[in-house]
Amino acid sequence: MSKKMMGQLMRQAQQMQEQMAQLQEQAGDMTASATVGGGMVTATSNGKQEITALVIEPSAVDPNDVEMLQDLVLAAIAEAQRQAKEQFDAEVAKLTGGMNLPGMGGMPFSM
Repeated sequence: MSKKMMGQLMRQAQQMQEQMAQLQEQAGDMTASATVGGGMVTATSNGKQEITALVIEPSAVDPNDVEMLQDLVLAAIAEAQRQAKEQFDAEVAKLTGGMNLPGMGGMPFSM
């Protein structure tokens, strides 16, 4: 591979890395909401998969069935995070042209 081609590849990789860093910054502004139980529980997650809001309708609160409410909350959170991840991954795919590059997709933060 010529030095010129190598230089171009390095510049493209650096540019993609900068764009990915910018996308990770913007992930906090992306939102996805999921409603479960016929509107009883709604969770909102950002692109960093942080829960930013949780709304529970008063009718969902039954002291005799706390387990149902817990299940609804968990389901709403899981779905909101799944949608947020899907949205973030779609943005990554646009950036990478659909290539599955190591370290460029999936979670927008380190675990």
